[in-house]
This record gives sequence, C-alpha cells and structure tokens, in this order.
Amino acid sequence: MPRKKAFVVLTVLFEKEKDGRWVATCKELGTSTYGNSIDDAQEKIEEAIGLHLNTLEEVGERERFFQENNITIFSSFPGDEIVMKVPARHEVFSQPFIKQIAMVN
Repeated sequence: MPRKKAFVVLTVLFEKEKDGRWVATCKELGTSTYGNSIDDAQEKIEEAIGLHLNTLEEVGERERFFQENNITIFSSFPGDEIVMKVPARHEVFSQPFIKQIAMVN
C-alpha cells in the first residue's frame, strides 16, 4: 500500500545530573537515555525515539499508543502549531522534537 508522510511532535526534556552527565527524556513516550554532553544525549534520545516508534508500528500498537498518550499525528509539517506544556524548572530545559512517520493511505 502507498504510504504518505505524517509528523508527530514530541517533548524532549534535558537535565544535567550532579556527575555532569545529561539525561534526555521523551515525555510522551517515556523513553530516556543519557550522554556525557548535551549533544551526545540529544543524539541518543533521537535514536531511542526512532526505535520506540518503529517498534510500535511493527507490532501494530502505534495508533492505540498515540491515542492513549494524546500524541497528535499531523498530515503536514507542524511549524506554527507546536505548543509545549511542560513544568518550568530552572535545572531542566525542553525542546520540541518533530519526527516524520509513515502512514498507510
């Protein structure tokens, strides 16, 4: 079947630990990892998010999981539509992570 492009917007939180490592967590997926630098943590969380989303699709659970976790699928790039709701804490910062996914027509 033909597949069309779609996008999801996920929230990634970064927090620096006392030992200097950075912890990165995807709020919606519950996926977490760490790195010795913020760039390292960002690279690792992007890989973990991709693996998590691919696994959900492979086992046929993506739609259910997205629905249960209020993850919206956008049919076009969600540029100005991004609204992040995260608690404001001085030691944590967040950024949106936009991931392209495939949808069956």
